[in-house]
Amino acid sequence: MGSPNYDALKLMILLSIVLTSIKATALPHQNPKSNSTQINSNSVLVALLDSHYTELSELVEKALLLQTLEQTVSDHNITIFAPDNEALERQMDPEFKRFLLEPGNLKSLQNLLLFHIIPSRVGSTEWPGEDVVHHETLCVDESDNLLPLTRGNTGEKLVGGIAKVTRPDDVIRPDGLIHGIERLLVPRSVQEDFNRRRSLASISAVLPEGAPVVDPRTNRLKKPAAPVPAGSPPVLPIYDAMAPGPSLAPAPAPGPGGPHHHFDGESQVKDFIHTLLHYGGYNELADILVNLTSLATEMGKLVSEGYVLTVLAPNDEAMAKLTTDQLSDPGAPEQIMYYHLIPEYQTEESMYNSVRRFGKVQYDTLRLPHKVVAEEADGSVKFGHGEGSAYLFDPDIYTDGRISVQGIDGVLFPVEEKPTSEPVTAPKVVAKQRRGMFMFL
Repeated sequence: MGSPNYDALKLMILLSIVLTSIKATALPHQNPKSNSTQINSNSVLVALLDSHYTELSELVEKALLLQTLEQTVSDHNITIFAPDNEALERQMDPEFKRFLLEPGNLKSLQNLLLFHIIPSRVGSTEWPGEDVVHHETLCVDESDNLLPLTRGNTGEKLVGGIAKVTRPDDVIRPDGLIHGIERLLVPRSVQEDFNRRRSLASISAVLPEGAPVVDPRTNRLKKPAAPVPAGSPPVLPIYDAMAPGPSLAPAPAPGPGGPHHHFDGESQVKDFIHTLLHYGGYNELADILVNLTSLATEMGKLVSEGYVLTVLAPNDEAMAKLTTDQLSDPGAPEQIMYYHLIPEYQTEESMYNSVRRFGKVQYDTLRLPHKVVAEEADGSVKFGHGEGSAYLFDPDIYTDGRISVQGIDGVLFPVEEKPTSEPVTAPKVVAKQRRGMFMFL
């Protein structure tokens, strides 16, 4: 048996150990204030996840915004402007939706969704009248945290000035409510991020480059030509860009839309042909350009390359005078039209001023080496010579800065160059001299 003092000391030590262990086990269960907020089943966030706004709910989960919204709901009520599923599934640009769902654009997706939530309760009864009231949103970007609420001319509720409220007070809960809207609201910062998503150099096509050329005189590589500024006239003459002949027309384009791609020549040619048809009296010319020949395609490619053209367009009455023999030869329609195409941009005013100043003016045509002669006659411009001449009949039918169409009342033909034959002079015949013969009797 031990002494009573020793037994009492041992009992006190045992009690202290038990109390210490009880405190140690009780400390982890004490939650003075936890960082995670508990949300009850009657919260507006739970109602959003269980509502028919399934597309918006999926985006909220993918944007990792549930914890942020739980903290917001614990502090104050919120109002959610929820776009319907059709606005998020069908009406949204697929490229924009793909941009939002990329992992690197999580901040843009969060700002887009938080722009639809304001940290206050605004029901149908609290909606402003004619005046515009701006409410702060949960958007992180300070430049986009104001959302205007107003009414339209017919009294409908508008959010952001563009989205109608289709389901006012659709979901009502003690900590907030949800209004259904017809379209998605995109803040300016998200739109700028989408526009800057890729640099221009990364999305531009690689320009084709030719093989290096060796100068045979120096056995060194030739230096590439300097780049041509945008909109400047082409370096090569128009005749080098044309098709080699009617049998090979049109010439293959050097690239899709030309190497510079500054002009849409096909659209401009199509526009001027439509103008001819609507203007009236030039259907035969339009038919030749589109159906009988491939000149419309070739003209479109020339304009795309930066060249300009002036078309002397004969009217239907003049085209009806063409005979079968004039059109039956291979390539005859092309050659006739080539003679009516001037590789310059001329208007009625510029041509009339030229002939008034210089008298006769010769214009190059696409039918080498022939030129068309213009002169002033009866207050107008006359092309050609003698009976084959034509007057400027309908000025400036179509002028767009690249193509000019001038209506004339005749079909022009180049002057046939007849070889000048010099009169053949007969060679002088020299009589053969006879020697005298003496006869002896």
